[in-house]
Amino acid sequence: MTLSGATEHSSLGGSLPSDLVHQVGRRVSAVALSMAGLWLLVSVLAELTTRVPGHDPRMATSWERFGPELAVLVIAVSLTLAWWARRDRSSSHVLTLSLSYEVFCSAAIAAITQWSPFVVGKGISWNCIGILVFPAIVPAPPRRILFVSLLAASAEPVAYLLAHRAGVAGPPQPAIQVFWTFLPAYLCAGLAVIPAGIVRRLGQAVRRAREMGSYRLGERLGAGGMGEVYEASHRLLARPAAVKLIAPAQLGARSMAGREVLAERFRREAAAAAGLRSPHTIQLYDFGEAADGSLYYAMELLEGIDLDTLVEEHGPLPPARAVHLLRQACRSLAEAHRLGLVHRDIKPANLMTCRMGTELDFVKVLDFGLVKVAPGQDPALTATDATAGTPTYMAPESIDGVAGVDHRADLYALGCVAYWLLSGRPPFTGGTAMAILLKHAHEPPPPLASARGPIPADLAAIVLRCLAKRPDERPADAEALERELAGCSVGQEWAPEAAKEWWTQWKPGTTPQ
Repeated sequence: MTLSGATEHSSLGGSLPSDLVHQVGRRVSAVALSMAGLWLLVSVLAELTTRVPGHDPRMATSWERFGPELAVLVIAVSLTLAWWARRDRSSSHVLTLSLSYEVFCSAAIAAITQWSPFVVGKGISWNCIGILVFPAIVPAPPRRILFVSLLAASAEPVAYLLAHRAGVAGPPQPAIQVFWTFLPAYLCAGLAVIPAGIVRRLGQAVRRAREMGSYRLGERLGAGGMGEVYEASHRLLARPAAVKLIAPAQLGARSMAGREVLAERFRREAAAAAGLRSPHTIQLYDFGEAADGSLYYAMELLEGIDLDTLVEEHGPLPPARAVHLLRQACRSLAEAHRLGLVHRDIKPANLMTCRMGTELDFVKVLDFGLVKVAPGQDPALTATDATAGTPTYMAPESIDGVAGVDHRADLYALGCVAYWLLSGRPPFTGGTAMAILLKHAHEPPPPLASARGPIPADLAAIVLRCLAKRPDERPADAEALERELAGCSVGQEWAPEAAKEWWTQWKPGTTPQ
């Protein structure tokens, strides 16, 4: 992924937000599927029309000559483009192909309409609709839209001249009639720059609105229940960053007073998280409140893969690698717990294994946005009456609210993460969040097993101790848990050479945080 740090996309002429640019694939796919459906409908109607009693067969000359074959070609090209546009990650390639597709469709329509002696002077070309609508659906610079639209408009007169040269389009029409017949398409080509310009101006307005403090937002990296993450660049510094936006509504604020409380709570929690110095905790650069009331914080942009995606795509990890990753997460949590911070949302998606300089499989703990500050502060600001976290990784004591929850809830969640890394499944599943929570509270976890092979008994015992229902039956703290993991039979087996081999083979890139 290119860390451009800007919302403009130079290959597209600039002024468009990059996430809008990266929607080109979906938009082109929708257009192509719609065109395939329209040609299929026209094919059916054309075939039915030729069977109407009293129908003049000369009216279907173009369709009878090559209509079905042309329809099959257009539908095939449309379906291929729809499939490819959703998979190609280069927006500039998709856009270039989509503009070529507009000209191709115009030529197909022109061939059908002009390869007949009864078309000229009979009405405005169907191509006018596509010429006007296409720029509003697929964003492109106005100059490029104008050029492509003129090519599309020219398909009609070119098809008309070829039809006459082939002797299948009837007698030549008066020049003035030909002029007025094809003029609307060229007028539409000129008007096409209007929707293209509107999209460009909207893009500029969105770009200005996305300037968060000293950061300018670029491509959207991902979205979740707590907000959206964007690639960003600092106005003065060359350092790339990721900015997470959290709308007050996503935190449950329904009134001005509630939003103020949430904003103050966010500032305190962000300040606390920004004070963490462990190399295994994601660095927070800045935080604040945007003009629309959204809360945001800027953090380092990582190159790697989160542990949820890692297991989903590659299956359970070797025990030695799982221990290597878990030990690093323990170091991050140890510092946070020592400062009185409880993460409250430890889960595979919030742990990333990264490339940090020359180091590989370097773990970063993400998203301290749900941290619970140590007791003694305003309860409204620490949100002690709210349940926070992800049910699949939530400690039993968190189910009835977070009052009294301490750092050992994070150790329970980390035990769930370990279960996921080793087995490829969470310890508890269910049809609803409540069903999962009840299992956390009352049922013992299933035996820990992996399709990759046996899991060392001492490692399995450590994981199951983390999953104890009573907090005092778990390891005392993150440092104690790391010592236990380091002392197990595979605690020192994951070598740098093994990490290098895996990263060389799979090359994971920048992922959402």
